[in-house]
Amino acid sequence: MTSSDPGRLLWEEHCCLPLDTEASVTELNRYGRRGGAYVSVNVGYSPHSKADALSYLEHFRVGVEADDHLALAETVADIDAAHATGRTVVAFDLEDSGPLEGDLDMVDRFYELGVRALLPTYNLRNAAGSGCLDVVDEGLTDYGRALVARMNEVGMFVDGSHCSTRTGLDLSEASTQPMIYSHSGMRSVWNHERNITDEQALACAETGGVIGLAGVGIFLGPNTATLDALIAQIDYAVDLVGIDHVGLGSDFCFDNEDFTNATITNPELFPEAYTRWGPLTFIEPEELHDLEHALENRGYTDDAITAIFGGNFRRIAGDVWKPVRSRH
Repeated sequence: MTSSDPGRLLWEEHCCLPLDTEASVTELNRYGRRGGAYVSVNVGYSPHSKADALSYLEHFRVGVEADDHLALAETVADIDAAHATGRTVVAFDLEDSGPLEGDLDMVDRFYELGVRALLPTYNLRNAAGSGCLDVVDEGLTDYGRALVARMNEVGMFVDGSHCSTRTGLDLSEASTQPMIYSHSGMRSVWNHERNITDEQALACAETGGVIGLAGVGIFLGPNTATLDALIAQIDYAVDLVGIDHVGLGSDFCFDNEDFTNATITNPELFPEAYTRWGPLTFIEPEELHDLEHALENRGYTDDAITAIFGGNFRRIAGDVWKPVRSRH
């Protein structure tokens, strides 16, 4: 890179801050880099109500606006500006449709507040569909299909992570826009229930979508949070679906201690598949700098690394995201 080159944009499609209204957003600055960064922060999953998710959103938004090094990302233009200036911009995601409380109008409300991705189910079946830990996989429900239609209309990413295989395939069929797997792994590389099948990956790519590969130890191996393990996932995904459909969604937990406690107190959501190796390990945000060099050494071209690190998610955001609709 030349001195005039702004560097490579990092697109982090999913990470987690502590879900409470005392949490600091300062840790998001760990994603800071010369080429700028876009970071999607979770604001709720299946244990949380609509009021919970709205309170987290309000708190995180205020925190981002108060931090001189962070900014809210409402549009793709905000992300392009971050790339040019080296800023870190932040939007949000929901890991379950439960916080909608059955009200599809809340898709519009959450989108207005910066939620740019939503996955219908978190591990177990709900009103929208089946989860990856369900013994019986019944796929997407009629409500789930109506949810997808509303998300397409509003401009929100349809996200298949944590969903069952059939639900994920149904999402690919139901969505008229590119869908994503924000933070998943390839099951053919490591056979974990949370990872996706080749069929799911190919169906996602067929929509024009992107698979964000996670840096969670139990999705990479027996709690193996190493760059070599992540690169094995990247290699396989690129060979299967092509360079244009692979990205990063590390699922890094700044609330690791809280999450470990949640796995202990909610065994129905986090069975042995999550806990058998003890506290989860993660690839740290700073290690993503090393990942760039490792991919270069492996023979990936500059264009390919740029696509994986942010270009692919940036491309489909330009296709999917829409201006916030007036509610009047």
